[in-house]
Amino acid sequence: MTMKARFEHRTLSAAIAEHLRQEILDGQHAAGTQLRQDALAERFQVSRIPVREALFQLEAEGLLRMEPHRGAIVSSFSVEEIGDIFDLRALLEPRLLAASLPNMSDADLAQVAGLDAEFAQAVQASDMARWGELNAQFHMSLYRHAPQPRTLSIVAALLQSSERFTRLQMNRQDAMARAREEHHELLALCRRRQSEQACAHLVAHIQQVRRDLLQLLAPHAGAPSAQRG
Repeated sequence: MTMKARFEHRTLSAAIAEHLRQEILDGQHAAGTQLRQDALAERFQVSRIPVREALFQLEAEGLLRMEPHRGAIVSSFSVEEIGDIFDLRALLEPRLLAASLPNMSDADLAQVAGLDAEFAQAVQASDMARWGELNAQFHMSLYRHAPQPRTLSIVAALLQSSERFTRLQMNRQDAMARAREEHHELLALCRRRQSEQACAHLVAHIQQVRRDLLQLLAPHAGAPSAQRG
């Protein structure tokens, strides 16, 4: 295979992964649904190889699990996984914010303000796909000047993994309004260069999302995992 062919192949598998990712996040494939490689290959008019690579990528993100004799299965909501992801976010994101804020210019914060405005519009329009993308961009733009590339990479992956959970939370109007207000307040604290208060607010913001999710999944607390209805 030539270098060009390998590049095109990787691009194809990434495009398939992105398409399936959005379908899972949008609830088009319920938890427990089997995604068959041959059916997907026929649907996308490709060989099974880029489909298989796309499915492995989604497994790495926690959206799928690979089971013997069944293949790719859409993951269910795990209370333990939610706790793990949001505990890590509450630990790592304030660390990044504290390291990034002193290196941020007014122009950098103006760019974050633009994302904050777009986020508010997406919330107003109940555009979950756009909301998820902007939420990650908003957070990562606040952290990007932290001289901690490995932690930045970990947090980017955590934000991607948590998007499926936060979309469930954001189906509630009160949660949507609160998220918009909390982002706006976080930005205001950063613009005032109040690092300690901004970090404390960020932790409270992350933990509030976690509490909302656990409350939503409370009826299923006795089971090892909970699925979207």
